[in-house]
Amino acid sequence: MAGSGDRTALETIQADGTDGNCVTFVLHDEDHTLGNSLRYMVMKNPDVEFCGYCITHPSESKINFRIQTRGALPAVEPFRKGLNDLMAVCQHVLSTFERSMKEYRAQREEEMQ
Repeated sequence: MAGSGDRTALETIQADGTDGNCVTFVLHDEDHTLGNSLRYMVMKNPDVEFCGYCITHPSESKINFRIQTRGALPAVEPFRKGLNDLMAVCQHVLSTFERSMKEYRAQREEEMQ
């Protein structure tokens, strides 16, 4: 992480009186781009009761990302799954784009000949 010094990219804050099912993840050097897409992926999980995020202040580049689950499921599980699912979607988009560009370039080369 560029320019972060010795600060970690992720911190967790567990709500008092919970068993890890209500956690706020503090993500440094992130904004709405990750926050909103990750929130969407996490909310697809039926075991998640609440998921939301906020930007702490416009001059700070960090978000507070909160997850509360139903029952005994630790909040870190849907957080991890949401990140993995989001990475899979991004990889699919990238692969589709690269394949389309390759096809387009091949078509253009055929037209030039």
